[in-house]
Amino acid sequence: MIEIGKIQKLKVDEINSGGAVLKKNIENVFLPKSQMTKDVKEDEEINAFVYIDSDDRLTATTKEPLAQIGEIAKLKVIDTTSFGAFVDIGIDKDVLLPFKEQKYKVEKGKSYLFAIYLDKGNKLCATTDILDYLSDNPPYSEGDWINGTVYSISDGLGIFIAIDNKYKGFIPENKYFKKVEFGENIEARIVNIREDGKVDLSTKKMAYKQMDIDAEKILDDMKKNEGILLLHDKSDPKDIQRRFKMSKSAFKRAIGKLLKARIIKKIDGGFKLK
Repeated sequence: MIEIGKIQKLKVDEINSGGAVLKKNIENVFLPKSQMTKDVKEDEEINAFVYIDSDDRLTATTKEPLAQIGEIAKLKVIDTTSFGAFVDIGIDKDVLLPFKEQKYKVEKGKSYLFAIYLDKGNKLCATTDILDYLSDNPPYSEGDWINGTVYSISDGLGIFIAIDNKYKGFIPENKYFKKVEFGENIEARIVNIREDGKVDLSTKKMAYKQMDIDAEKILDDMKKNEGILLLHDKSDPKDIQRRFKMSKSAFKRAIGKLLKARIIKKIDGGFKLK
């Protein structure tokens, strides 16, 4: 059976001026000449990707797509319309991203993580709702550094990362301090792999194991106040005590660590998260 949205081996049954007829068992699909990346011969078996074209015809191409159905890939938004957006998957036909499959607003020219699926008409579609396509238990250990992509942001909870664009990862809100965007690449350290295989992460600048409790307290306060702290080493000790329940000397030590780690920077009258 010919599978739509998949790369598969098909036999070249016939060649004509327009292209080639490919066959699998008793089913046929046409490979237009414009979709051939190399010459083919009759009775040869070739790898081809099958999809429904703009004229609702079953069509094959030897161009390799960036993603097949059931797969996740970082893909570029080619256009946005009144009924959805279109995403480039590496073949001549762009894939529709319906409005109902947009968990967040996408912008033309930007790239995000998408999963590819077939709609009721067997046409290729994209979705930003990729959670069910991700796996647990990545092939890493605690302490390893990973690369991933932001696919969900939950205020008050944290950001969700697709490790290697394949595995579930999570950075709690108190473990990152800069604004992130959907589709952004993140480098992070694995701090915990839970029994259920889910992964807790911390970003590179959040070296909490090297920071004391006072530094964490200051960072939490700054995050709640738009990344700004209007206290400094010349501030009244009573103001520091009232705000953080710590001495001025403890405050200065904590600020020194944050400056050294390049997590904050000095501004007039205080400090700001980088």
